[in-house]
Amino acid sequence: MAKMKFGNVEEEVVTREEFPLVKAQETLASEVIAILGYGVQGPGQALNLRDNGVKVIIGQRKGTPSWEKAMQDGFVPGETLFELEEAADKATIIMYLLSDAGQKMLWPQIKPHLTKGKALYFSHGFSIVFKDQTEIVPPADIDVILVAPKGSGRSLRTLFLQKKGLNSSFAIFQDATGKAKDRALALGIAIGSGFLFPTTFEKEVLSDLTGERGVLMGAIAGLMEAQFNLLRKKGHSPSEAFNETVEEATQSLYPLIGENGMDWMFANCSTTAQRGALDWRHKFRAAAEPVFEELYNSVATGNETRIVLEANSNPDYKNKLNKELEEMANQEIWQAGKTVRSLRPERQK
Repeated sequence: MAKMKFGNVEEEVVTREEFPLVKAQETLASEVIAILGYGVQGPGQALNLRDNGVKVIIGQRKGTPSWEKAMQDGFVPGETLFELEEAADKATIIMYLLSDAGQKMLWPQIKPHLTKGKALYFSHGFSIVFKDQTEIVPPADIDVILVAPKGSGRSLRTLFLQKKGLNSSFAIFQDATGKAKDRALALGIAIGSGFLFPTTFEKEVLSDLTGERGVLMGAIAGLMEAQFNLLRKKGHSPSEAFNETVEEATQSLYPLIGENGMDWMFANCSTTAQRGALDWRHKFRAAAEPVFEELYNSVATGNETRIVLEANSNPDYKNKLNKELEEMANQEIWQAGKTVRSLRPERQK
């Protein structure tokens, strides 16, 4: 692994130079990889693996939309597309990419197929770390590994097609064969990771759940709604409020942060914006720190896991979820957003 400086901290990472694709292909040459679940992460990882010359089969319930999607993507029933248990039986590496609640539900049917020497792969530490709630305890004679792309399966696929990569973390929970690390790194490279950095199952799930509820989704949605609502209350039009809250952020500033960093963006904005942003960031950080402390504690104690599993086990959860999503979609901020997006030059005929 290469040693890299991240600020003042030196970390080890695995790049495509240390573990090139040809080595990944050689490592996986005798493996049969079954991807169970073809929803969020499944398609991106499966298609990238297949395009990289790795033998991949899909496990999915027949007759579901995901089964149909797998067929549309070129997986053939009876050849590369099977029911979940049949795919697990055929595999030497089982990539367990069902939803967290789905993993718990299906575990009794999948566990018998985890015979000696196989590998069980996750892209999230949830089921292993919170085993007291998921009841997922792998057999002792298999490898248990993790590769977690830092983004959606769709982003993983898009960047792969652009000959780029999405960074991923990797972890080894159990090495029964002596080749767990090579299996993990090979899969990480073959699914299209830009580089891989080591973690543990526990650290992955704690950071991931905090991030999703925090700056990746929950916090940013709440901040955007709060600013938009304030501007509307003060008499600003929907288009002005949306542009100053969302459009300028996502179309102009966030891409610059991604490309060059927050420090670069601050150094290259107007002096008025610069001075105000530098001052007010401290206030927002101070206001947010206790919320993040509460959030992390809720994740670490398993409370967030309990909420997720209980919600998903409720028979009418899907209806309640759709209602919540519909309420969000009908907010003025996101209705205004539809109109603003339609007016972008690339969408004009």
